[in-house]
Amino acid sequence: MSDSSTSSDLRSTDPTLPVDARPAQGSATQNPSTQNPSTQNPSTPQPSAALAATFGRPAGVDGSFAHQDAPSDRPEPQIAPPDPVLAEAFSRPVEETDTLQRDPYAVPETEDAPEPDPWRDPASAASLSAPAVAIADDRGPASVGPKIGIRELIFGGRVHWWALATLGVLTLLIGMFGGLVGRWTAEVATPLHADTVRLEGEAPDSGDDPRTNVARVAKAVQKSVVTIEVRTAVDGGSGSGFIVDKAGYIVTNNHVISKAANDSKAKLEVVFFDRQRVPARIVGRDVKTDLAVLKVDDVADLTVSKLGDSADLQIGEEVIAFGSPLGLDKTVTSGIISALDRPVPLRPDADSDTDAVINAIQTDASINPGNSGGPLLNDDGQVIGVNTAGAMTGGGSIGLGFAIPINEAIPIANTLIKEGKVKHPAVGITASTVRNDRVFGAQVKDVAQGSPAARAGLREGDVITKFNGRPIEGADELTVGVRTSKIGEEVDFTYWRDGRYFDGEITPVSD
Repeated sequence: MSDSSTSSDLRSTDPTLPVDARPAQGSATQNPSTQNPSTQNPSTPQPSAALAATFGRPAGVDGSFAHQDAPSDRPEPQIAPPDPVLAEAFSRPVEETDTLQRDPYAVPETEDAPEPDPWRDPASAASLSAPAVAIADDRGPASVGPKIGIRELIFGGRVHWWALATLGVLTLLIGMFGGLVGRWTAEVATPLHADTVRLEGEAPDSGDDPRTNVARVAKAVQKSVVTIEVRTAVDGGSGSGFIVDKAGYIVTNNHVISKAANDSKAKLEVVFFDRQRVPARIVGRDVKTDLAVLKVDDVADLTVSKLGDSADLQIGEEVIAFGSPLGLDKTVTSGIISALDRPVPLRPDADSDTDAVINAIQTDASINPGNSGGPLLNDDGQVIGVNTAGAMTGGGSIGLGFAIPINEAIPIANTLIKEGKVKHPAVGITASTVRNDRVFGAQVKDVAQGSPAARAGLREGDVITKFNGRPIEGADELTVGVRTSKIGEEVDFTYWRDGRYFDGEITPVSD
């Protein structure tokens, strides 16, 4: 065929042309440009010149696509065999038919099972359903009859006699059960008040006799212990003491009566166990031992304290403290001896001029303010110490009480009664406590010229470690050692100098 016939055939099969506009088969073809415009579909819009220039068929082209003459000698792509490593890694395993493998650890999701449908289950059992047509209830509302009274119920014969009997028995049983429950609950909740209860005490079989050792000692010494009161124009204070002679001599602490000693207008009184008040006078006092002696006159039937021996005391021995702590007279506390030879410094303050270091008996018997001057007693009721001080936290005793041994108080009291004042041994040095990696002791700070210490060869810087057989670990212990020595009697001592220890002798003199 010619090109014209080809194009004519193509156009004749165009479905967009109306049937009457298509050329008859075998007729001569006409150039599109020469076709009658009236034969075209009047409803088809004509493209604009710009759109036809852009998307129209180029001039000289009849077909829908341009002919492309591909060279025959163009090489065809060849598929090369895959790399062995890649083929082993990505190829399908042998005897495996699935295109994609599943995760061996994947768990398939379970689908909710549908509810069973009896119409789809041929093995389901037959069951009744609602009727196709509901049956109307022709019964009308029931009428309420007349009420039955008690008389008609019982005697009218409408209820059988055995039913009434059964009802009566049940009523009786229920009543009995309720009564038992009420009785039981009433016994659990007893009344709060009762006029049948009467409390009475019973006297012990022993009567008035002391039933403990502490009670026995307290009863024996209560008449020999007194309360000492000091009142000034500004304030006042109180302490304790004990009678040592029928002539009216009373031993106490210096810090108890120091206000009265320093104020001529102060009032000093002694209160006995029967609350009798008697004025007292100061016989003598010693600020370096914190001891004092008072005297009362014209008091009959005085009970004198029994004095013991403090040189034979034992740690752990039971003791009793008697006195008037905080003004509470005839107060008794008990404990044991906790330690012996405890150096306790007593320094001056606003209420006392005492400046002493006592060689104390330590006890856990409570010693509070007001106990000072009272006796510390053993189980036999003997005075073994003078209650003097106590370590306190927050104003109360903490079980650390201290008393002057009676063996040290007796010579002081005798001297005060006889002379009114006391002379003390002295060696003429001042010292301070030293504790280091080389030595413990009392280091000499000053040596008085011509004193016993100077004659013994002591110099400043020497450290005394032993005095009169007593180990010295501080200045307070040296003070106690010197005070307990005797005037004019030679005493051995040990001191440290320049890394070496030396022994010496020293003779205390009167201060």
